[in-house]
Amino acid sequence: MKKTFLIVAGMLSLSSLLAQVKEGTVYFDRKMNMHRIIQDEQMRAMMPEFRTSKHMLIFKDSISVYKTVPEDEAPDPFAGGGGGGGIVMRFNAGGAGDLFKNFSQAKSIQSSEMGGKNFLIIDSIKQLPWKIGTETKQILGYTCTKATRKTMQPVAVMRTISAGGGGATSDTTVRRPQGKEVEVVAWYTESLISPGGPDSYGQLPGLILQLDIDNGATIYTATEVKNTTNPKDLVEPKKGKVVTRQEYQKLMMDLMGSQGPGNFRMNSNN
Repeated sequence: MKKTFLIVAGMLSLSSLLAQVKEGTVYFDRKMNMHRIIQDEQMRAMMPEFRTSKHMLIFKDSISVYKTVPEDEAPDPFAGGGGGGGIVMRFNAGGAGDLFKNFSQAKSIQSSEMGGKNFLIIDSIKQLPWKIGTETKQILGYTCTKATRKTMQPVAVMRTISAGGGGATSDTTVRRPQGKEVEVVAWYTESLISPGGPDSYGQLPGLILQLDIDNGATIYTATEVKNTTNPKDLVEPKKGKVVTRQEYQKLMMDLMGSQGPGNFRMNSNN
């Protein structure tokens, strides 16, 4: 009887190991509440409350790459106005481009384009103080466990350039309050063997399939999981000037300060 029990237990353990996926591609929808970021009522009136974008996370072994999924001919959610006046808005969350991570080397590289130049933002992957709970739920058929942590709210910059009928221009920069601590709720599954997750989040015993930052301010939700990868997508980026995160942020602020109204353009993909 005891021998039979051990055989059954061993088979169940082997079945669990075989069910774990070591490489794949996860597609996410990111939903941002813009009215939570922008406090000015006039600016709120010029944009929808939510901005949704699509992203993908490719993982294999100790490598992951997070990138934006291009949406051909998608309308610009920040374009508005009518008549003789035009309004251009761009949102920047402190970085853009693909985010490459090598967990075995504890290194991340984010590719970005700014002012017509390519940059590679090098950073270290730090161990995050997650608190893993016991609550679970199903996401896309995967059993996910809840984990929470506190984090400092990143800087966000909104710059508007408007032109009235008389040709007058004005530009406004709005920044999300700095130094505000917010809660992050992650749902991860150990069935997908990767410490990766949307954007810069991860370092959990499995891949994150849902992420809620600041109680609905930004929500990432996995919409599809494929057990395939393209090896070309997992190559470490090499094109661009190597800078630190701090150096890149200084360059970004210098560029914003040097550009006059009507000349500044920056697209964020991340």
